[in-house]
Amino acid sequence: ATVGGIKPGCLRIGNTGGMLDNIVMSRLYRPGSVAYVSKSGGMSNELNNIIARNSDGVYEGVAIGGDRYPGSRFLDHFLRYQDDEGAKMMVLLGEVGGEDEYDLINAVKSGRITKPVVAWCVGTCASCFTTEVQFGHAGAQARGDLETAAAKNKAMKEAGFYVPESFDKLPSTISEVYTKLVEAG
Repeated sequence: ATVGGIKPGCLRIGNTGGMLDNIVMSRLYRPGSVAYVSKSGGMSNELNNIIARNSDGVYEGVAIGGDRYPGSRFLDHFLRYQDDEGAKMMVLLGEVGGEDEYDLINAVKSGRITKPVVAWCVGTCASCFTTEVQFGHAGAQARGDLETAAAKNKAMKEAGFYVPESFDKLPSTISEVYTKLVEAG
């Protein structure tokens, strides 16, 4: 799995951020206020673009990889972001398979995480297939109803996350949450 990280204007690990023209277009040469964690390294490049176009930019981004047993988990990074004054809101891009999102849900429900979280789990199309589907990552296979993308998205929404109706609504959801934060001061 592709893993990497970026702290705009400071540090880049792995291929996160892409080529120089993408780094410039996504304004990754200076920090914004939106922190994210993605299961996918490739999709983290898309998140850089989405966040740059719908907020003041990326504060920090981490792609943890889609292995069944990754080296770090969503909760590890979201707890760091919660305690970091530079991160004003957070974005999660998860996927079908695994249960790490539920640890984050529990942290939000318990009040440990209070900053706004925009979240989406990809793989909602898996239910369209009549047989089990293995997506690109080793961990991207639901091994029970709780591990489906639809179940995770529903649980996150019920816990108070900002969850769009579909992936194509993710940019506007980020923009709405960011705009509310700016208006609130």
